[in-house]
Amino acid sequence: MTTPARIAVLDIGKTNAKTVIVDTSTGSEIATRIMPNSVASGPPYPHYDIENLWRFFLEALTQFARSPGFDAISITTHGASAALLGETGLAMPVLDYEHIYPDEIRKTYAALRPNFNETASPLLSGGLNLGAQLHYQKNAFPDLFAHVRTILTYPQYWAWRLTGIASCETTSLGCHTDLWNPHTGSFSSLVDTLEIEPLLAPVHSAFDALGPILPEIAHEIGLDTPVPVHCGIHDSNASLLPHLMRREPPFAVVSTGTWVVIFGVGGHPGKLDPDRDTLVNVDAYGRPVPSARFMGGREFELLMQDTASINPAEAIEALPDILRDQTMVLPSVVKGTGPFPTREMAWLNAETLSPAKHYAAASLYAALMTDVSLGLVGADGPILVEGPFAKNSIYTAALGCLTGREVLALPGSTGTSLGAAMLAGMQPGASALEHNNLVLPETFASYAQTWRNLVSE
Repeated sequence: MTTPARIAVLDIGKTNAKTVIVDTSTGSEIATRIMPNSVASGPPYPHYDIENLWRFFLEALTQFARSPGFDAISITTHGASAALLGETGLAMPVLDYEHIYPDEIRKTYAALRPNFNETASPLLSGGLNLGAQLHYQKNAFPDLFAHVRTILTYPQYWAWRLTGIASCETTSLGCHTDLWNPHTGSFSSLVDTLEIEPLLAPVHSAFDALGPILPEIAHEIGLDTPVPVHCGIHDSNASLLPHLMRREPPFAVVSTGTWVVIFGVGGHPGKLDPDRDTLVNVDAYGRPVPSARFMGGREFELLMQDTASINPAEAIEALPDILRDQTMVLPSVVKGTGPFPTREMAWLNAETLSPAKHYAAASLYAALMTDVSLGLVGADGPILVEGPFAKNSIYTAALGCLTGREVLALPGSTGTSLGAAMLAGMQPGASALEHNNLVLPETFASYAQTWRNLVSE
């Protein structure tokens, strides 16, 4: 099969959606368009603005078809979402996974879901377990659910819009959905409990080319030749894929965005703790990978929301004062997630902080939380940081100090688009990882120990 020269990637994160053109000869993003991923309040429940996203993708693909051009399409999206199709389109809106369900619905679901030993999927808040979403939609809106004919995992919904071919895929089924047994590589018992197996689309590999883009869509965006559309992948697994193709285990990948997702590849995991947001993800090859998560990007934004923008160099200059004064953030900024889900967030020694000090303390908090999560999954070997935190030198330097291991940062915007492009045949090529030369003051060791002591109380 001939490798495409340029691959269009539809990349939907929880916060933003992008259309990217990846040049396969260099692995670089040569064109990008981005928009916020908005949530409509309802009815019948908070949901993603699917048609606005679709218009954005069509407009971007139309522009990119003229220049620089593309000859394949791949897709990556956040997890914890599914599309429920009727006869001609969506039978129900695509539910926002942060929506909290009525107590009775939640209690009923908690009693019927499989145990952690079967699914390696912890019980999470809202709709972070996709099974909880489907249970809610089926039981709270039976009249609407009666029109559902096909259930697709979220990346594959967009592949269906482009090709008309319905599918599910294992990385999206295997990311804390409760619907998948990663030990057997098959559906969990929940699928039978919810009586949805006849509705689930056929399961494909993320690497499969489902088919060419539909002729009417190709005509609308100005394509002269058929363009294959690949099945698509869960975004954190897209970030992981290039490293699986490049290096031998053990290593850890820290994929950062709204969520920080930690993959411990080839480490030494003990018994994972479902109460601390550890789980098993499924990689693009269908293999289980011990993982941990916390909402690090969202937490960082919340910690910085009342401060002015800063030059990161100012935050580095503020570090000695932060460490001397023991100014720190205790978890959890977003309660109900991460390694300390029941703890109440608190600032310590934080009176009248400058924006630079806010940034420094928030960066150290994110690194300390990442270190805890790495330990929970028994991660070993070098640590590869993807996404926005890769550009945060305080975070990567602190992570190196905390773990005593090599920390390498991918300088691009995210690894998701690159990983999705590899589904369409692009080879990983040489790694573009960078070292961080920032050296933290010696007082960081006592600062970190104080934080650890406080969170263990």
